[in-house]
Amino acid sequence: MSELIHAGSLKTLEDEGVRVIKGASNPIAVFVHEKQVYAIDNRCPHMGFPLHTGSICDGILTCHWHHARFDVKSGGTLDPWADDVSTYPVEIKKGEVWVHPVPVNKVTIEKLKQRLREGLEQNLSLVIAKAVVGLMEAGFPATKIAKVGVEFGTTHRQSGWRSGLTILTAMTNVLPKLDKTGQILALFQGLVHVARESSGMGTRFLLGALPVSDKENAQSFNQLSEWYRHCVEVRDPRGAERVLLTAIELGFSNGQLADMMMTAITEHFYVNTGHSLDFHNKAFEILDQIGLEHRPYVLSSLLPGISDVSRSEESHSWQSPVNLVQPLMQAFQELPAILADASSQGNVDIDEAALVQQILSDDALKTVKMMLDALKSGVSPARLAQLVALAAAERISRFHVQNDFSDWITVLHTFTHANAVHESLRRSTTPELTRAVFHGAMSVYLDRFLNIPSARRPEPKDVEAEPQKTSELLEMMNKQQQVEESARWVVNYLASGGDKSDLFNTLGHALIREDAEFHSFQMFEAAMVEHDHWEREESEFARYAQETLIIAATRYLAGHAPTAREMPHTARIAMRLHRGEKLFEDE
Repeated sequence: MSELIHAGSLKTLEDEGVRVIKGASNPIAVFVHEKQVYAIDNRCPHMGFPLHTGSICDGILTCHWHHARFDVKSGGTLDPWADDVSTYPVEIKKGEVWVHPVPVNKVTIEKLKQRLREGLEQNLSLVIAKAVVGLMEAGFPATKIAKVGVEFGTTHRQSGWRSGLTILTAMTNVLPKLDKTGQILALFQGLVHVARESSGMGTRFLLGALPVSDKENAQSFNQLSEWYRHCVEVRDPRGAERVLLTAIELGFSNGQLADMMMTAITEHFYVNTGHSLDFHNKAFEILDQIGLEHRPYVLSSLLPGISDVSRSEESHSWQSPVNLVQPLMQAFQELPAILADASSQGNVDIDEAALVQQILSDDALKTVKMMLDALKSGVSPARLAQLVALAAAERISRFHVQNDFSDWITVLHTFTHANAVHESLRRSTTPELTRAVFHGAMSVYLDRFLNIPSARRPEPKDVEAEPQKTSELLEMMNKQQQVEESARWVVNYLASGGDKSDLFNTLGHALIREDAEFHSFQMFEAAMVEHDHWEREESEFARYAQETLIIAATRYLAGHAPTAREMPHTARIAMRLHRGEKLFEDE
């Protein structure tokens, strides 16, 4: 009896109709309805309004704030956006009412995961936010939260992999850069984009592998790769899917699958303005985090997009006034022999800064020659890709705000494609994938007019002063047209010895506190990834590269802020509810 909570006499409760008592952690509302006594959590699970002010009719308790309805006996809600309310066992002894402090329907990890799935299915942002907050606060691994979203997004969208899954993967990749609140916001943003993009899009059913029962007599990997390449060439996603699933069924490695798929993508130039290769890279990145057993749905989700993609060698800009197609095709014929010879020799020192400046120049044909020479000298394709990515970041760091606003996305596409090529080559190097390094370099060349005039690189001032507080940067980005001001602030912060980890967390919050569009998520993640590669090196050029990437990310984020910030507001509501705060009162 000592463990129970006394709620008063039955007669008194019948006269009052409802009474609120202090529970073990939350207030409990005790109702008398049709001669039965019920005890439920007094906080409406939707947005925390006190349920004792609601009304009961025919066994249904209605909250008067948003009209959420609950079965007063079980706590179940009739409204999927509201969540079930916790109920407590009641005992009546000698006319006195006692309540057990432990709820019947206690919230568990499994219930939170199920609620997350329901939020994704119904496209309910607040439900997703509450589930993410609950899971993160319970110590559930962030990658397993992301896995729920990946499983949903690769299954329930007939059109396959698009921006939502890319955002979710990018935000999962940058979680180590963020504090706990930032991690919650990042996962929430990714999951909401998956839900929105999948809403009403239909379930995707896999075709299945070819009926190969004897692996010894199965088609070779080379044969499957040729079939796959042909299917992609003729824009046949269903045929490509069966070949891909057959390769998975036969147990070919992730490296082999990546080579097969990337070869087909790089048969053509800068496909779909770089999105196709970027999506492929992100799919393999998320597999590394959630497990290879998800390969069938994750990898095949990339295939619906091949039926309608642009191929840049068919566009006017790649053929005139300078024909880029013919010299690239000639260069690609040399790649197998160049890479075979270069693999037997060590790297020869080259002037990497000069090569980056050449990639940024207006002489595309000389750029192709210098890149080939770099490979011949022993520079790895991955390193060459890293330099192209740096040149692409330089375009963003020098992007002048007098350009048309939409042209931010033009330079962004080049950079994220270059980053995806770099990451893919670090995973596996082939002559076919190395072609994409040249595709990226030519896109950098074609973007050159967006640096005319060129935005000036900020020079640090007052470097002896104490570093500013990073909150100043967030405050600056509360106003529009703060691109140059934000870049100057960051350069001064770095020059005065400011903590990079604090800066990166702040830049992350500058992103996830907004209703950011797809490309902003790409920009932040790619800049952080490329920065971290350069940070492992000790040279003046490496330090220059790091600063360039930080400036580029800062300028891009500042150029796309502020927004309405509806999504982070929803997440803050979920966090406040989890803490037991009263949303209906002033903060």
